[in-house]
Amino acid sequence: MPAASPSRSGATSPGPRTSADRRPAANPWRVDLRELGRRAGSLQELDRTVPAPAGWRIELIGVPEGGEVHLQLRLESVMEGVLVTGELEAPLVGSCARCLEPIEDTIVLDVQELFAYEGSTTEATSEEDEVRRIEGDFLDLEPLARDTVVLNLPLAPVCSEDCAGLCVDCGQRLDDLPADHTHEVADPRWAALAQKFTSSSGTPGETPTPEEN
Repeated sequence: MPAASPSRSGATSPGPRTSADRRPAANPWRVDLRELGRRAGSLQELDRTVPAPAGWRIELIGVPEGGEVHLQLRLESVMEGVLVTGELEAPLVGSCARCLEPIEDTIVLDVQELFAYEGSTTEATSEEDEVRRIEGDFLDLEPLARDTVVLNLPLAPVCSEDCAGLCVDCGQRLDDLPADHTHEVADPRWAALAQKFTSSSGTPGETPTPEEN
């Protein structure tokens, strides 16, 4: 009877692979589709929080770099690719377009997009910028999330709907000033005459000093 092979010290069983093992650690925005498969009707739920890359903003408001973006999505395998539906939630920081005060808010948006398989009819008959494509066994959600957020950012964000803005004369925030806040405005037509009168008569209230011989 042949001798049994000696067992190697310290050897461990690799065990079953989990979805976390198949997830590419370098880019949390990429989704491994091997678990979903290509059978039409297959479903996969995705609930993930990922950091926002730089550049998700317009002039006055945007998502801070590294801000936590929460994805709650449903991936469905269809004939032409993978249909992604659900919602995303992202933090916003910026400045009020009226008074320039800092703004902190949260944006929640619906998502629905078809990612086409390489070689599918949709992929073959669509222009480069008309359809999103699946890269091998992976789907990159970052471009979809970025476009969804940036296209829905307000061009003129406000700290409140009734923000009164800034005083045009002193630049202070009107909501912080008393209701009767005003500035005396001189008629520019008399400005030159008033300046000449002031320079010739000296300071108002002073008695002219007679010239010494």
